[in-house]
Amino acid sequence: MNEEIELIIDDSTERMDHAIAHLDHQLAHIRAGKASPRMIESVMVDYYGVMTPIMQVANVNTPDARTIAIQPWEKKMIQTIEKAIMNSNLGFNPENNGEFIRINVPVPTEERRRNLVKDAKNEGETAKVSVRAARKDANDYLKKLLKGKEISEDEEKDTVETIQNLTDKYTRKIDELIATKEKEILTV
Repeated sequence: MNEEIELIIDDSTERMDHAIAHLDHQLAHIRAGKASPRMIESVMVDYYGVMTPIMQVANVNTPDARTIAIQPWEKKMIQTIEKAIMNSNLGFNPENNGEFIRINVPVPTEERRRNLVKDAKNEGETAKVSVRAARKDANDYLKKLLKGKEISEDEEKDTVETIQNLTDKYTRKIDELIATKEKEILTV
């Protein structure tokens, strides 16, 4: 196989992998009513003048399906962490008992769950657009190589087919991720 073609396939695969990873990250932030430490991983706290992810200054876990428990490694960080969570616009109301912070994750209303499903589907569409853009860029580059007589028509045709198979595979994976998240959101 032509080295140029291998690079095109590798680049497309890498871009599609990135789209899946980004989708997975975005879906983690869509609250399904079930507590998860990933819900607050984007929260940054002021740790001695440096904005630091909450996961690097505290132990974060879920003792049950509706609670996130945060135990700072330094007790004096409790107020700072609590304030950062309140200012994060995640809609959480942390409770501080002096030892650790507890966040009760409320069960979303039916309307809120439907909106969360829409949000998840929108993220899925964004990921599909990224996958299709990778396919388009690869196909455009293949046409350029064919026009410049750097590859044969058969090589171009085979590579277009390979890229389409990759696109189909990643699109199915996106659909699976969205279906799983939708089920998670709608399960009360």
